[in-house]
Amino acid sequence: MKDLIRSFLPQRAINYFYHLPLAILANIFYGFPTRGLRVIGVTGTDGKTTTVNMIYQILKSAGKKVSMVSTINAVVGGKPIDTGFHVTSPDPFMIQKLARSAVDNGDEFLVLEVTSHALDQFRFWGIKFEVGVITNITHEHLDYHKTFEKYSATKLQFLKDVKYAVLNKNLMTNVPRPEDICHGQIITFGKNTSLNLKIPGKYNAENAEAALVVTNVLGIDQVVARRSVENFNGLAGRMEEVKNKKGIKIVIDFAHTPNGLKQVLQTLRSHLRGGKLISVIGCEGFRDVGKREMMGEIAQKLSDIVIVTSVDPRGQLHSINRQIATGAKKAGAKDGVNLFIIEDRQEAINFAINNLAKKGDIVGLFGKGHEKSINLDGRKEISWSEEEAVEKALKHG
Repeated sequence: MKDLIRSFLPQRAINYFYHLPLAILANIFYGFPTRGLRVIGVTGTDGKTTTVNMIYQILKSAGKKVSMVSTINAVVGGKPIDTGFHVTSPDPFMIQKLARSAVDNGDEFLVLEVTSHALDQFRFWGIKFEVGVITNITHEHLDYHKTFEKYSATKLQFLKDVKYAVLNKNLMTNVPRPEDICHGQIITFGKNTSLNLKIPGKYNAENAEAALVVTNVLGIDQVVARRSVENFNGLAGRMEEVKNKKGIKIVIDFAHTPNGLKQVLQTLRSHLRGGKLISVIGCEGFRDVGKREMMGEIAQKLSDIVIVTSVDPRGQLHSINRQIATGAKKAGAKDGVNLFIIEDRQEAINFAINNLAKKGDIVGLFGKGHEKSINLDGRKEISWSEEEAVEKALKHG
């Protein structure tokens, strides 16, 4: 039904005549459960999932009853929940169902990851956010939002009615003035607070600082909060290292945006001690076409060798890889020297680990991260595990 509606109506009409009524019905069906919760929402191009999990961990460490829903995991009433959704916020019925479970469990807080698609499609309609966080806004999802201005406006509209708006101070230079939109108190982060984190990267320091600011306005002891983020071990598919006996560092990361890839590659380069950085990258089919050359160019500038392969190509693999390679060549890449196109992702990982990598090198595998399926032809999802792919490569190397 949804696909039939989409074929006849523009997105704005679909949002108002399909998504909004669903969200209203979901709230009514579950009795507007978030009215009994203090809700924190986190949006942004990158860092949402990590920040949500950090906030959740701090609140748990402080002895608070809290539930959370991110795009890779959910914990409601102290129990992990298999939401089944794939790199987006769940539909409004799932959101309200989980919120009802949190209320029934006696939880005080609910932490939600909020995507731009979900905001535009009213999936969070009816939820009064006490705190709204924007981690950053950079190039992504322009296949849906069409322009960066519309994308950033969707993110910023989230702040309109929050009591506290927590914003990356670096955000202020490339988006409309948040103070023209937000009616609540604006608090910034990104001041390079000195934190001794277990997870690497300046961007993770910013995620941690955002979590500290949020929990501070919620009245949480900041000694407890700081200790909690400094003990945070990271998430599956986010700078996840796979140990091995080859003397190389193999890192799995979900980086799938230009900014995300840049941040991760800069972090990995800082850990090189004379070796090479080998990057395995790709882009999604029927998604933001404009980022493909950007991803190739960024990868080439910050890596020694780039392998272009499949990341949910949905039947568009050849054109995607050609566009990524074009970007890499702008930065000086040469076919067969420091640029390779290997369509099969398993073969690309095998080649990176067993044919190219030497002791002291770093191999970064980007774009899939935690995901458990891959869409090659646009029709069906097939089982995929990045960790298992690495283990296969190591076993047969």
